Amino acid sequence: MNEVFRFEEVSVRRGTKMLLDSITWQVFKGEHWVVLGPNGAGKTTLMQVAGARLHPTSGTAHILGHKLGRVDVFSLRPRIGLASDALTDRIPHGETALDAVVTAVHAVTGRWREVYSCEDLDRAQALLDLFNVGDLARRSFGTLSEGERKRVQIARALMSNPEVLLLDEPSAGLDLAGREDLLAALTALADAPSSPVMVLVTHHVEEIPAGFTHMGLLREGRFTAAGPIRAIATPIHLSTAFGIALDITEDRGRWTARAAGPQKGPSR
Repeated sequence: MNEVFRFEEVSVRRGTKMLLDSITWQVFKGEHWVVLGPNGAGKTTLMQVAGARLHPTSGTAHILGHKLGRVDVFSLRPRIGLASDALTDRIPHGETALDAVVTAVHAVTGRWREVYSCEDLDRAQALLDLFNVGDLARRSFGTLSEGERKRVQIARALMSNPEVLLLDEPSAGLDLAGREDLLAALTALADAPSSPVMVLVTHHVEEIPAGFTHMGLLREGRFTAAGPIRAIATPIHLSTAFGIALDITEDRGRWTARAAGPQKGPSR
C-alpha cells in the first residue's frame, strides 16, 4: 500500500467559518511535502486531520489505508509522528528532555508508572543526538530554549518509528543559526532510506529543507496548487497563494522569495 493520505472533498467548518473547503489531496510513500500559505489559510487544520486528531465536517479522509470515522484513532495515531507548538504546553516543564522523548512510546506526556526498556532509552538518546541536543538529555524541558524544545519535539515525534511525520512550523521562533541547524537535520532525515513520509507546514519558502519533493499551496482553506515542488514553487503559483507579486529563486534545493519589482528604500 503506497498511498499514505487520500482526502476527497474534505471540509472542516466551525460555526459559519470554513477552515478547510473541499480539499482533495493524495500523498504516497517516498514523498516529502511542504504546505505553505498565509495566516488563516487552514494549514494547521489540515495537519490535525492528517494526524487523525480532527474529523472532517464533510468529505472523506483516508490515512494509512483507514477511513476516518471507521477506524480506532488511538490505534492509528502511534503510526503518525506529530510535532507542533500545541505539544509544548502538554509536556511538564520539570520533565527531562530524555523523558519528554521516551514517553512517546506510550503516547503520554509526563513520565509516571510506565516501564521503558534499555532499548527505548537508547533510542531516545540517539534521536536527541540526531538533532544535536543529546547533551541536554538530563536538562528539564522548561529550561530549554525555543530552538532546543523544537528539536526535542521532533525527536519525540520519531520515537515510535512512525510511518508519517507531521511538522507544524518547526522553524517558527528560531534565530538564523537555529533554523539552519534544524533544516540541516531535516534534510539528512529526508535523505535517509528509512525516512518516513514527511509533511511540513510553514509560512516561508526559506524554511523548506532541501530534499523535499512536493508542495501544496493553501489559501482560504483551498489548495490553489499542489504537486512536485519544482512545478509548484513558481512566481505565478506562490503569488496567487500569498496575494502579492513574488520573485522566487532556488539554489541547491533551498528557496528564496521576495516581492517582485524594484525595491524602494526608506524615504528621507
